[in-house]
Amino acid sequence: MAEERDKIAESIDGRDVSISHPDKLLFPDRGETKLDLIHYYQAVREPLLATMGGRPVMLQRFPSGAGGPSFFQKRVPKNAPKWLETTTVSTPNGTESNAMVVGDVAHVAWAVNLGCVGFHVWPTHADAPDIADELRVDLDPGPGVTFPMVQEAAAEVRTLLDEFGVAAFPKTTGSRGIHIYARLLPEWDSYAVRFAVVALARELERRRPDLVTAAWWKEERGERVFIDFNQNAPHKTVFGAWSVRAYPEAPVSMPFRWDELELVSPRKWTIATAPDRLQDGGDPWAEMYDAPQSLAPLLELHDRDMAAGMMDAPWPPVYPKQPNEPPRVAPSRAKKVAPD
Repeated sequence: MAEERDKIAESIDGRDVSISHPDKLLFPDRGETKLDLIHYYQAVREPLLATMGGRPVMLQRFPSGAGGPSFFQKRVPKNAPKWLETTTVSTPNGTESNAMVVGDVAHVAWAVNLGCVGFHVWPTHADAPDIADELRVDLDPGPGVTFPMVQEAAAEVRTLLDEFGVAAFPKTTGSRGIHIYARLLPEWDSYAVRFAVVALARELERRRPDLVTAAWWKEERGERVFIDFNQNAPHKTVFGAWSVRAYPEAPVSMPFRWDELELVSPRKWTIATAPDRLQDGGDPWAEMYDAPQSLAPLLELHDRDMAAGMMDAPWPPVYPKQPNEPPRVAPSRAKKVAPD
């Protein structure tokens, strides 16, 4: 058995990246190491940078490898290399952090060296922090919801977005759900994008109340696919396309084509198979990047709901109270008003 190396230097995108313990097992059940994960990200370089390049990311670090404890980190350590690109991001309460911006794959490799397996990505670019140019539909399967139900809900999302002239692009989450993205013209902030997805979720619930729910409170969802509109709230990140999940199978959050919807499974593609898929079939999201779209049709749907007397949907508890927001209390805990 070869002796484990303490440190090596990898030349990536013209930078020398120091990798400590490159032979450390990150996926013990499979045998892939820290260096294997870096080589994976190099192998999917073009589509990875197409979706993450220029965006701030949050790191989820797994010091003991996949399956072990983890922690989230927005702030870049003080000993980071001088070439590392960063930008200021903030939390809903205004706390600021100096986050990494994905400038190239050398940045990705630097983060992997810290034990980051996959990346949680902002919907904004570092050079335009107030503009959200991605709409993200998160199909969240709660207890009792099967993956075929998620697939059916994804088809419903596509149909509705098609009606509004919005081309959408799906990916597996690498876990249990499906994410559906649309690239937007750089004209709206995250508040507007969230309004659009709230309206989308409510319209889908009207059409398929047996399958889809826009209910924020878990006690109201039942065994239905929840469209998590709050994943589009300001300062929210979503697990990135082509990123690897820290599960024993090393699954990839993989973009796919709509004609593959019935063939996918939650963890179908892995660190070992994703590069071959890319080489054989190209990037399923390639068309998304060159044709940004208008959010206006979905905002008209939102305006229609507001004109009909609907309120905004609830926000997560860490956010300040928003205009036109209903009380943040679960229905079962709400005060019961006695009838007159």
